[in-house]
Amino acid sequence: MFSKIVSNKAMVIASLVLSAFIIYPNIINLSWDFSRHTSRVESVEYIGFFIFRYAIFFILLWLLLTVNIRKLTHHVFLQRFWKSVAVTAGIYCIYLATSLAAGKHNDCFSGVLLFQFLVACIICSLTGHIYALYSEQRVKEQEIEQLRLENLQSRCEALANQINPHFFFNSLNGLTALVRNGKKTQTLEYINKLSGVFRYILHSDKKGLVPLGEELEFLNSFRYLQEIRYADKFYFSISIPDPKKFMLLPVLSLLPLIENVVKHNMIDSENQMCVSVFVTEKDELVVANPVHNKLDQADRNGIGLANLSDRFWLLTGKKIRVESKDGVFCVYLPLSPNS
Repeated sequence: MFSKIVSNKAMVIASLVLSAFIIYPNIINLSWDFSRHTSRVESVEYIGFFIFRYAIFFILLWLLLTVNIRKLTHHVFLQRFWKSVAVTAGIYCIYLATSLAAGKHNDCFSGVLLFQFLVACIICSLTGHIYALYSEQRVKEQEIEQLRLENLQSRCEALANQINPHFFFNSLNGLTALVRNGKKTQTLEYINKLSGVFRYILHSDKKGLVPLGEELEFLNSFRYLQEIRYADKFYFSISIPDPKKFMLLPVLSLLPLIENVVKHNMIDSENQMCVSVFVTEKDELVVANPVHNKLDQADRNGIGLANLSDRFWLLTGKKIRVESKDGVFCVYLPLSPNS
């Protein structure tokens, strides 16, 4: 598969450069040998045969590179080398026959020429061998990365699914209160909003990172449920610039934070709860709330912030920050650019 990375143009350029490198001794002697030919015909023949030699090595190197990179995929160097020798021998025979037919056989059996063919064979064999090892390593790295991503996706889905039962029971409590009070209109609206919230949650297993604006739309439906549940003693202050709404964060990032506010704080007429949501200059989404600790604190089972922290680390490689200062509890969620 990785042989497709090396384009035909790259193969041609490499063959041209290597050809010049192989016949470099002939190139540096070109002016000297050319000056020895006194007649114009001899000079033209000499230049023509020099071009022929360069073309032969270009064809040889192009064939060797094509065979070693595109055709041979095994990692046994000797097998690769002998196949390259066979190709080299075939091109040498063509060179030899053409030279004899043209009467230019002076150097056909010279040590320099034979060494040049051998060098071309060895260079291309080594190049193909190294490239095969590199390709195998790349394939293994891609397989490992694919397995890692699949593992991360499975873990993220498992972590997100932990939220659903927690939210489900809290929502049923709010719905039960409306039914008992006989508020039919609000009950129907509550059910409508609740269905939208659950629809978003049920589809969350197919998502990883979502735009902040999508999470805020979910929060608008969710806030209605909380305002009904707490009779306007629970409200939100959301200030997010429009450009920031395109930045990304893990799906269902806001739900566990709001659930934690409800779970661990007293919310009544004397302890009204205002949750502030805004973005810092460092592109961190901040969810802040005043602390009104309950007298009887709920058990901390680790689903909330631990769940969210794990999902951020798995999906973005970033960590969330938690601060509690001057009676205000803040969670900082790092946003990712939407590239």
